[in-house]
Amino acid sequence: MGYIIENANILKETKLTKLSLLIEGGQIAAKKEHIHHNKLIRMNADSYIMTPSYVILDTRIPLTASFQEFRKYMVENFLLKGCTTILTCTSIAFESELTEKIRENKTALISSPIDYLISVKIPLRLLTPSFIRKCKKERIPAIFIDVEDLDELTRIPWGWIREALFPYNCPLIPLISNHLRKDARRALSKWKGIMENEKIPAVLEEVKENQPLSVPVLNKIGLYPQKASLLHGAEVSYNLYLKAREIMNVDEMTLFHYHSDRLAVTVNKGKVVRAGEEVLFKPGYGEYVKVRIPSYFAL
Repeated sequence: MGYIIENANILKETKLTKLSLLIEGGQIAAKKEHIHHNKLIRMNADSYIMTPSYVILDTRIPLTASFQEFRKYMVENFLLKGCTTILTCTSIAFESELTEKIRENKTALISSPIDYLISVKIPLRLLTPSFIRKCKKERIPAIFIDVEDLDELTRIPWGWIREALFPYNCPLIPLISNHLRKDARRALSKWKGIMENEKIPAVLEEVKENQPLSVPVLNKIGLYPQKASLLHGAEVSYNLYLKAREIMNVDEMTLFHYHSDRLAVTVNKGKVVRAGEEVLFKPGYGEYVKVRIPSYFAL
């Protein structure tokens, strides 16, 4: 049976809006100022600020650790922070490794309490039409490119890469190597120029770890609006922060970084996984997310 969350103070980026949500079949079926339905249970959320639950990039998940260490990491880095989906990354040195490494990561994450996606990190030399076709077959949501040599960027046959990416269009995401870090701005400027000129589906900036992925990035990897949103048709995953004067005018990122002590409830696909200091760790509740079409909703 459905229910209604009424008087929800929904924070989207920097804007706070009071709305009511109709929940049916594990999805948000309607979102209006007022929902008139006398037969459904109502939950008054006026005492909270509501945000979508977060999707976070983390490439350091201890996949080979003991279950207790794995559990501790997942609780501290995700469940207690309001994250219900993780994007992780496996390093690929040779094309022949791809299928096996993806399989190993899926197996290692089978006891995850939250949903997960597996992307790949590769050296620039591995960016070939043949490798991209294998990524398409595996439904890889993103390819992180280790940018070590700016001159090498100009030698890539980008026309072939663009053709190989189509129509799946998983985005390329830059990782600026340490020896280019002092000149990261110029490196990203060159990356952006090439991606735009060649019309390559790509993220134009580096993606930071351990913080919520932005809507443009979520769009690129094909997760939005199904996840990390409170839009019609999205899954029922959200956070409730205790309302207070000092957080009434903050944005989502500030709320995440500086007001985690006010996070009171996290709901993951309709199930409460965090209430106060109590966390429900349900091994295997998380699912491997196979993205159908990255960049489909890209802005």
